Amino acid sequence: MYIPKPIDNKITIPHLRKMKQDDEKFVCLTAYDYSFASLVEDCGIEVVLVGDSLGMVIQGHETTIPVTLDEICYHGKAVAAGLRNAMLMLDMPFGSLNSPQQAIDNASVLLKATEAQVVKLEGGQTQLKTVETLAKFGIASCSHLGLQPQMVHKMGGYRVQGKARAAAEQMRATALELEAAGTDLLLLECVPAALAAEITARLEIPVIGIGAGVDVDGQILVLHDVLNVTPGKKPKFSKNFMQGQSSIQAAIKRYVSEVKRRQFPDQTHIFT
Repeated sequence: MYIPKPIDNKITIPHLRKMKQDDEKFVCLTAYDYSFASLVEDCGIEVVLVGDSLGMVIQGHETTIPVTLDEICYHGKAVAAGLRNAMLMLDMPFGSLNSPQQAIDNASVLLKATEAQVVKLEGGQTQLKTVETLAKFGIASCSHLGLQPQMVHKMGGYRVQGKARAAAEQMRATALELEAAGTDLLLLECVPAALAAEITARLEIPVIGIGAGVDVDGQILVLHDVLNVTPGKKPKFSKNFMQGQSSIQAAIKRYVSEVKRRQFPDQTHIFT
């Protein structure tokens, strides 16, 4: 007989919305396997993302584009096994949402296989209809604006987005449109801090930032950046939380503490 895993205080979309209303920061982190999923949850991480960043930090690719739906599914299953209370969010990889129907089909595969709660999709304006369709079918989504790694070739590299006035106005408008279409969360990546703060204040849905200042509702980083094991040059928005710590657990707890206390990100980790 099937016996479901016990649930103590499962993090849900309404839970995150309440934290936003109460001006309480929440903390997100990537994970790609069972052991780290269990560890980061025990350290206080509220949202765990199986990101297509695995293409770079796990597989060694130069971009996230080679990551497949099957690979997200595989890592999603492993991470799900290590979680009890944290919210599990999965990236929709490049090529998996070229139409609303394809997005519904692929999101359904991921959610059935992993029991994740949210799918994250890049695309902004191009995904309005997809977001609306996902919402109609009861699939929670996190939209992604700013730097979108799956569009790295179109953008010409990993660059800050929304610095020009027209680009900032477009991002504000798109964020509101995505909320109206039914997206449940918004992630802003590599966006000027003032713009991210304005968007966060205007939206009712929770906003997660990475390189988007301290005034968003939640922060996310890549696990390997937090632990300073990512090869090569580190992103400006990341921080080596292992420095001065005696264990991985201590480093992640420091990350959680600094986000909760609004100490991270500071001026050295944001864009203006």
